[in-house]
Amino acid sequence: SGHVQLRPPQNVTLLSKDFDMILTWTPGEDSPLDVTYTVRYESQERMGKWIKVRHCKNIPRTSCNLTCVLPKFVKVRARVKAVAGPFQSLWVESQFKEYHLDVELAPPVLNVNVKEKAIHVNASFPLATCVESFSWMYDLNLWEAGSENKKQYEGLFRKSTVTIDTTALRGNYCLSARSSFQSINFKHSKFSQPVCVLLNSKG
Repeated sequence: SGHVQLRPPQNVTLLSKDFDMILTWTPGEDSPLDVTYTVRYESQERMGKWIKVRHCKNIPRTSCNLTCVLPKFVKVRARVKAVAGPFQSLWVESQFKEYHLDVELAPPVLNVNVKEKAIHVNASFPLATCVESFSWMYDLNLWEAGSENKKQYEGLFRKSTVTIDTTALRGNYCLSARSSFQSINFKHSKFSQPVCVLLNSKG
């Protein structure tokens, strides 16, 4: 039985997407239907010590969310092997990544509340609880629909609400925001889809 080789997973990638760190892979060639996967990780602080990931042991899917498992502020990599019955593949390792330096930001979701003479805007982020405490910020743009002239509100703390006086504004106005984060350099997400509101329209 030692001759039966289980092909290792391919395209093993530790990727950062929308504030999360996820290990992804594709099945090896000719993988049996009952194949499962097991994931471990190591940090550069403790090279050679591969740590088990409890929620990614013998899983049928081809990804493992490591966001709240990985240590912060240190480069880490992960590895995965295929298991089927008594057979195991070799481990395949990802490249090293560091959460803050490599994090990919998602645009925030804007909540816009229109009052009589003002609009209140805040941004919610699709964050895992373990990274909520970091100093995520957002930038907000306001413009009249059809105009290129954008008023910018920059470096707003994630949980702060922006109140915009609309007394002098009339017509269709749009708002859009992006997430930002200061690590070694500034990172930004793309801007969110615009949210447009009608202000002070008569009748």
